[in-house]
Formats: sequence, C-alpha cells, structure tokens
Amino acid sequence: MHAPKTETFDVAASTNTDPKGHVRPVHEYRVEPFGLYLSREMQGHPLFSWVESWLLPELGIRVTDWWFTPGYERDQDFYLDIVDIERDGDVWRTVDHYLDIVVRVGRDSTVIDLDEYVEAVAAGLLDRAAGERALAASHRAVAGLSAHGHDPGRWLRSLGLEVSWRRH
Repeated sequence: MHAPKTETFDVAASTNTDPKGHVRPVHEYRVEPFGLYLSREMQGHPLFSWVESWLLPELGIRVTDWWFTPGYERDQDFYLDIVDIERDGDVWRTVDHYLDIVVRVGRDSTVIDLDEYVEAVAAGLLDRAAGERALAASHRAVAGLSAHGHDPGRWLRSLGLEVSWRRH
C-alpha cells in the first residue's frame, strides 16, 4: 500500500510536478475563483498524449480529460480523482484520497479503487477526517453527475462553475 500521492502545480513557473517528482512543463494554466485549469502534453507517455484537468477545491475533486494515444483508448470521457487541494499563492497541491470516478457522458459514473481506499484507511494512511471528506466528495460527485446525465460540464454549471476544455 502506498502513501497518498501528492502533486504540485506551480502557476508562476508553468510546471506540474507529478507524484514521482518529475517536473513537467505546462502549456496552459488558468486560475479562476473556483479552481485551477491546466493543460499539458504527456511527453513520452505510452498511454496518453495530453492531459487537461480542473482542480476544484470546494468539491474535493480533480476532473481530468485524458487524451489517449491511438490503440490505448478506454471507454471513458472523464476521470475524477477525489483529492484535498491546497493553495499557497501560485502553488497548488493535491493529495490523492484513493477514490476515483470514471465518467462516461450520458451513460454512467462509476466509483473505482474502493479496495485501495479501504486499505489506506485501515493502514492509517488516511486519517478519519480525510476518509470522511473523501467519502462525502465521492457521494456528492456521483449524485451530481447522475442528476445531470453523467455530464461533468452540466453538473458543474449547475453549481455556478463554468469550466471549458480544449477538445470538448
């Protein structure tokens, strides 16, 4: 069992430091009152060519559109990570809480990695408060997605959060 993965987003430096410590250049950052958008190439990654994400602190989620490389496509439109998001000036940081949601627009939203979440809580890698935040965020997201046709854009707009994407 691994410790919660952390990721850093440095807007001023236009970099993204992944959980393994690799610093990557970011093509675009956009800071909004409700969150942070990033868009960057996935250099050298066999499965993905590009990634776009919105970090939404009040909801405890990161909504991602992974651009799969040909031959590696998955039956998903968006991927939600349940995370804590902290901001210190131009530097944003996420701490992953193991639970994820795969969204297929117009069809369904499925919570995955419950086994990892349970193991992390049992091992003390997530304290009680973080565990409760993760469950609440995942339930809120699934309920919102379900009520809006499993469409993250529609759900977020209903909350007054206007998000946009390069390819959607």
